[in-house]
Amino acid sequence: MKAALTIAGSDSSGGAGIQADLKTMTLNGVFAMSAVTALTAQNTTGVKDILEVPPAFLEAQLDAVFTDIPPQAVKTGMVSSADLISVIARKLRQYGAENLVVDPVMVATSGARLLREDAMDALKNELLPLAAVVTPNIPEAQLLSGCAIGSAAEMEAAARVIGERYGCAVLLKGGHRINDANDFLWQPDGGRWFEGRRIANPNTHGTGCTLSSAIAANLAKGFSLYESVERAKAYLSGALNAMLDLGKGSGPMNHAFDIKPAYQEEAPQ
Repeated sequence: MKAALTIAGSDSSGGAGIQADLKTMTLNGVFAMSAVTALTAQNTTGVKDILEVPPAFLEAQLDAVFTDIPPQAVKTGMVSSADLISVIARKLRQYGAENLVVDPVMVATSGARLLREDAMDALKNELLPLAAVVTPNIPEAQLLSGCAIGSAAEMEAAARVIGERYGCAVLLKGGHRINDANDFLWQPDGGRWFEGRRIANPNTHGTGCTLSSAIAANLAKGFSLYESVERAKAYLSGALNAMLDLGKGSGPMNHAFDIKPAYQEEAPQ
């Protein structure tokens, strides 16, 4: 069985972060491991508090994983400080980590800022150059590229700027703001659009975490980047289409939508 590692923050409500990553990787057929960058007190209505782990403890987690079960792919999510990003970059280089998927988490769905100002340079200079692919949404891509994005053509241009600047492939997520749910993948040999299906589900907590983790899982299994994105988008659509409705805010998706029915049975009331 192939293995994948997520390096991200914990979501106490289970819809995003480490919890979403582990569910997604498992449901996409790999052995899922984690290194926690921060604890968050959050639910579907927002982030209440954040407690970062010390850099030395993050380093210890990464050493423990890589020296025992080396992953075939790594995904990074919420890493809010420059010190933590530096630890991650140094360890990924030390162990020759492959198939790095960087989800440049900057702002939560609820609007809470998850990346400190001082961490932006570290993200750009230390982590992105190691990435196989980076998966920004439109606001994140605007910050990384310095380009305004208001159309499909501007999505293509911004993705190319990011890719050429940092030497990685770029999956720029359109979401429902531009070009419906279509995403654009830029690689040095050209770009490709992935057409998405609009799903009228207001519960989208953890969509970015889920997509990037599914990409990492499929890269770990040996699929090409194009195939990994295609498979990840299909999984995300299934999780959204299950129409799970939990919480008082932007709720989570059903990551286990494809589990056999026996696992979904409940005791008679």
